[in-house]
Amino acid sequence: MTDVKARQHGDPAVEELLEPFRRELTGYCYRMTGSSFEAEDAVQETMVRAWKAYDSFEGRSALRSWLYRIATNVCLDHLNGRNRRARPMDLGSEPAVRATSTGPALPETTWIEPIPTGRVAPDGGDPGETAIAKESVRLAFIGALQHLPPRQRAVLILREVLRWHADEVAALLGTTVASVNSALQRARATIEASHLSLEDAPERVGEDDEELLARYLDAFQRYDMEALTELIREDATQSMPPFALWMQGRDDVFAWWVGPGAACRNSRLVPTSANGQPAFGQYKHNPQTGVWEPWALQILELVDGQVADVIFFLDTARMFPMFGLPPTVET
Repeated sequence: MTDVKARQHGDPAVEELLEPFRRELTGYCYRMTGSSFEAEDAVQETMVRAWKAYDSFEGRSALRSWLYRIATNVCLDHLNGRNRRARPMDLGSEPAVRATSTGPALPETTWIEPIPTGRVAPDGGDPGETAIAKESVRLAFIGALQHLPPRQRAVLILREVLRWHADEVAALLGTTVASVNSALQRARATIEASHLSLEDAPERVGEDDEELLARYLDAFQRYDMEALTELIREDATQSMPPFALWMQGRDDVFAWWVGPGAACRNSRLVPTSANGQPAFGQYKHNPQTGVWEPWALQILELVDGQVADVIFFLDTARMFPMFGLPPTVET
């Protein structure tokens, strides 16, 4: 094992000790901030602070606990005084009916951002823990977390997602067990009001869902509304950050798809995974170049064998490289 007493700055042994925690810290910081890019920045700052302070780490607590304490402080400093990120349907507006335009684009800081599943969910391991990890980064759950004050958010994530004991959380936050339990009770009430729970979290995509996704990919690329009708729930929702516009109901979604959204005909979809949910990079054909160019990152929510929600994230310049999606598609 690497010598845990290595103290000199720049010693690769220190980096080797810290690096295995990057993925779980990224998941933690993402749940705290609701932003994939801010989470990456927070983790990098955590690593830098830990690297600089490692010579003062005396091993009185586990290295993992020490890193989480640093990451929590980084996130709390970052969130201080900032407006919460949200999904379009969380902004208080009513769903659009037969919308014909998107309205103005809102700033990037308005929105919860997606993150590649592989950056926050463990590979292999206990299936129950993996299911909880994926469930707890679903966009709906991340949206609910943003309604919590930052310290309550940290308490809920540490206790409910990471399964820390109350005394461990109290030590991390420099408070009492009673205070932690009180914060957890309030946080649970807020999350339950959103009709979300991590209890008995299922795997999100099974064999039947894989077939559903294959049928969706084929039907969307053909832009076959009849075939898509069988796949999309009657009460499905759709949104398109950075626009506040959102709609509910298959009829209104389809009215958009064959109206203002008709330019999506002849698209190409490249499968990926975001937030523990199935996703596609969507490419629209450019007749001048003859290739398909990035248009949106689609994230789907599947419920009872149908598509219940489709989110089109349009910030492809930043998101496609993060998801490892190609810059163009040629066929």
